[in-house]
Amino acid sequence: MIIAVASGKGGTGKTTIAANLAVTFASRRERVAYVDCDVEEPNGHIFLKPEIENAEAVKVYVPEVDLDVCDFCGKCGEICAYSAIVVVGSKVLKFPDLCHSCGGCARVCPVGAVSEIPQAVGVIEEGKSDGVRFVQGRLDVGRAMPTPVTREVKKRITDDGITVIDVPPGTSCPVIEAVKGSDYVILVTEPTPFGLHDLRLAVGMIREIGLPFGVVINRADVGDDGILRFCEDEGIRVLAEIPNDRRVAEAYSRGELASRVYPEYAETYDALRERLIEETAK
Repeated sequence: MIIAVASGKGGTGKTTIAANLAVTFASRRERVAYVDCDVEEPNGHIFLKPEIENAEAVKVYVPEVDLDVCDFCGKCGEICAYSAIVVVGSKVLKFPDLCHSCGGCARVCPVGAVSEIPQAVGVIEEGKSDGVRFVQGRLDVGRAMPTPVTREVKKRITDDGITVIDVPPGTSCPVIEAVKGSDYVILVTEPTPFGLHDLRLAVGMIREIGLPFGVVINRADVGDDGILRFCEDEGIRVLAEIPNDRRVAEAYSRGELASRVYPEYAETYDALRERLIEETAK
């Protein structure tokens, strides 16, 4: 079972809910992996504190041009939808950060002047944390496209056990790449006008992809009832309502998970686990 934990906006508590859920499954002696696909800002490690056992660079392929062979015909630039390579007179301009590594420029070059060379853009780290298999991707600072790193992180997902994916916030390409192939999506939100606005966008995205999903309302006892009314009108199941608790915030500031520190939150996440099993069994 692959469960993706996503949110329409940042700061809703998506990572802490994903990490709490992973350790809850592990506490029931189930094989579970926590996979952090929020590669621009991975922070699940703060709470899970894994022992990293393996690290591997993520590489993409960008064009290299042999100017002694190139006839400056411009075909490489014509095929590139992202203007990562452009021929201007007798010059070839390359913009590697725009390249999507499709290889089209090398394939259409009539004289074989264009080749592809590897370029490191991030790293994948794997390890263990108290019965939880841990995988995270980290995009190198200054890189513009996280999707290649996200894609490589997901290749580490195995067929056995349960996988909890920590998805980046929003509704952009990296989010879609992260949730693809999931059995169920948890959308984490908060009961504010901003939370409702971004939840609407996230619901539209998940429905377009065609994945089953439910909502977790974090800090549920602040704000208004707009989220509840929206979910009722749209026929969306609210899986859990987690209160705004200063003790929880203090635990998180120390890098501790609520389900490990307070028995009542262990019960909250165990109930969420049961609801997810029910939902994925339908």
